[in-house]
Amino acid sequence: MNNRELFLSHVGQTSTAPLALEIIRAYGCRLVDVTEKEYIDLIGGISVCNIGHGHPKVIAAIKQQVDQYMHIMVYGELVQSPQVQYAQMLSSYLPNSLNAVFFTASGSEATEGAMKLSKRYTNRTQIVSFKHSYHGSTQGALSIMGDEYWRNAFRPLLPDILQLRYNSMEDLEQITTRTACVIAETIQAEAGVIVPSKAWLKALRDKCTQTGTLLVLDEIQCGFGRNGSLWAFEQFDIVPDILLLGKALGGGMPLGAFVADKKIMDSLSHNPVLGHINTFGGHPVCCAAGLAAFRVLLEENIVESVNEKERLFIHALSSWMHELPASKKISIRSKGLMIAIEFENFEINKSVIDALIAATDGGLAVFTDWFLFASNCLRIAPPLTISDADILLACDRIKQVISSM
Repeated sequence: MNNRELFLSHVGQTSTAPLALEIIRAYGCRLVDVTEKEYIDLIGGISVCNIGHGHPKVIAAIKQQVDQYMHIMVYGELVQSPQVQYAQMLSSYLPNSLNAVFFTASGSEATEGAMKLSKRYTNRTQIVSFKHSYHGSTQGALSIMGDEYWRNAFRPLLPDILQLRYNSMEDLEQITTRTACVIAETIQAEAGVIVPSKAWLKALRDKCTQTGTLLVLDEIQCGFGRNGSLWAFEQFDIVPDILLLGKALGGGMPLGAFVADKKIMDSLSHNPVLGHINTFGGHPVCCAAGLAAFRVLLEENIVESVNEKERLFIHALSSWMHELPASKKISIRSKGLMIAIEFENFEINKSVIDALIAATDGGLAVFTDWFLFASNCLRIAPPLTISDADILLACDRIKQVISSM
């Protein structure tokens, strides 16, 4: 049996029709499969590979840490230099009230930790989230996911969950002194790049402050420069009580975190002791990789180029839209290098995605996919290091595919 057959036979599947591409190499913004076919990567591991694939400084940091030690003890018991250094550096680039980092092994686990921390600190039980939100698929995170299709098969879920409409001023009145926390994506990603109004996010912050509710902002996808600033919440002039990080946090390695003020975070250390524990959270090799990637992001001024690259994408894609017949009309939403191309339905979108990946006509292959809660939208979330040349090549290929359908 070849690797594809073994993959389908022995690896737990997430769908009945996986892409099943066998990638053997990745560099910069390119993927290479077993046939040596190259793809422009417009997914970036779902906002993981913000500084591109295979950055030499990240690889060097991993090798150096592996030579020193890998796993030695559960998270939080021993002083491990990569954890300490990364936590300190993250804190130095966050507001003063976000000064304590609890590392996990994934973004979903960061969500779980923040939910427990909110309940423990406030002694309240209600958790508020928003429709079409995504915070992970573990049992607790699934309970606050904003789409019933994905949740229904796994009920019963956590009780005392209230879901509101994102960007609705009216719904904010349902946040009360019973609410432990409100969890919101700063920019809704899986809904197809939905950007809230600045007034709404400020009103949400104010409502949480008035009711003693902790505001949790999920920047697992939109953190680390994805939306044009280091942290997306900076663009809205608010500060959350808890910040969720993941994906790009590990520089390509599995890592998540929830960040809060130390006086809040310390509530997990007593009554009960070990209120939240994690075997592989903050794995030293992952923290070394993440720290190296964060330094690259800052030292190479990568975030500063995001908005210009967004404009290049939008111009290249929109300059020909007037030429499309009514049956092929598209619309585009974006915030930094998180872009959604909206088609009339999923079937059209899927045919475009398949054609881009297959490139059976000899054209350049482009790797992309769709959004969980917006299946009619094509995802563009490449490494932030994508070159102008690759942006134009990818856009030309997208235009060719749409025009030929």
